[in-house]
Amino acid sequence: MFIPIHDDTPHHVIRFQWVSGFIMLVNLGLFMLTRYGLGGEPGELAAMNDYGLVPLLLTQSGSIPAGLSAIPAPLTLVTYSFLHGGWGHLLTNLLFIWVFADNVEDAFGHASFGIFYLLCAIGAALAHALMVPGSDAPLVGASGAVAGILAAYLVLFPRARVWVLLFLRLPVRLPAWVLLAGWIGVQVAGLFMMQPKGVAVAWWAHIGGFASGLVLTVLLRGRLITAKLP
Repeated sequence: MFIPIHDDTPHHVIRFQWVSGFIMLVNLGLFMLTRYGLGGEPGELAAMNDYGLVPLLLTQSGSIPAGLSAIPAPLTLVTYSFLHGGWGHLLTNLLFIWVFADNVEDAFGHASFGIFYLLCAIGAALAHALMVPGSDAPLVGASGAVAGILAAYLVLFPRARVWVLLFLRLPVRLPAWVLLAGWIGVQVAGLFMMQPKGVAVAWWAHIGGFASGLVLTVLLRGRLITAKLP
């Protein structure tokens, strides 16, 4: 288990990560609204059902209970990624975005990074829905999109050094490729330890988001700003 703290990769083009900063604020604002502004736990659960990604609704693979979603299922491919189930879930994703997304945004440019982020979120949701098509449990959280950011960072800045808290207490400075290879290993191990009906951690969403970010970055690498730098 590790917590990223800081990386040493400077910005070359942008002055500030406006898009990733905006994403962080939206996630925080919606969490505060759903957790504290909708009448407590019943309102929060209703928001998860209404705007989370419910695989059963998307795949139409079984009998659909009433009242699962307030919007068309395809729209939840995006809306799910801005909701979170708890403070730990939210803060972990925000921290990863803060440490890694600024350099990816620097490489893509503001607008292209925003599109990239949403595509990774969609790819993560589709992977999850494909692997658990009959589930009526709503998927929420930015973890899949964050996984796409990690993939892009791995492709673009493999030799960057990142300070992390290893086992939540030991500060260590590691190459990005070592850190992110460990992250991939955790995701793969999680698949084997996942309960047959368990979706408490959406491992397939993480892997789908990472795969989406990896493919997009490799395909677009020659057009990215970072690729043109000496």
